[in-house]
Amino acid sequence: MAALRKWLVAGLLVVVPVAITVAVLNWIVSTLDQTLLILPHSWHPDQLLGYHIPGFGVLLTLAILLVMGAAASNFIGKKLVGIGDAIVHRIPVVRSIYSSVKQVSDTLFSESGNAFRTAVLIEWPRPGVWTIAFVTGAPGGDVINHLSGEGEWLSVYVPTTPNPTGGYFVMLRRSDCIELKMSVDEALKYVVSMGVVAPKVSP
Repeated sequence: MAALRKWLVAGLLVVVPVAITVAVLNWIVSTLDQTLLILPHSWHPDQLLGYHIPGFGVLLTLAILLVMGAAASNFIGKKLVGIGDAIVHRIPVVRSIYSSVKQVSDTLFSESGNAFRTAVLIEWPRPGVWTIAFVTGAPGGDVINHLSGEGEWLSVYVPTTPNPTGGYFVMLRRSDCIELKMSVDEALKYVVSMGVVAPKVSP
């Protein structure tokens, strides 16, 4: 029985990651394949070739992103994007949603930003208990006027485990945060695995 249990656990350790990876990739490909709906029906690969090509939507999505990125990077494209932003900001309700999403995306994907580029160790949820968090920036606006005490303050995201998409946003002094010598990917794996997949020790 002990040998059977050992083999079963070993089999699960092999099959479960593969099955979850395949399921996630299948969901991503199926979702991106929906971009084919923007093409005329006669242009669909199913119609042109006579059979379905899984993942063609992924290539189409990448092509659209590259074209949009190239267009938005030149002078005329930037002007058109600015005009589009101005029009959207005049539409009630839509402007609040759009501006919020745009601010978050600009922060996350900007090469000059510092969001989620540093993993830190903080005491949470009480002194003496430690967890991994990610620096997302610095407090701003009127908030900083109400943070008492000396020293620099940081905006920090504390993820939950095993689902890091949920968590807590807190503001801490930099002196209360210990910067870790590990990449964000390593720290995220550590959080998602509930501490099972420990990062390699840096020399």
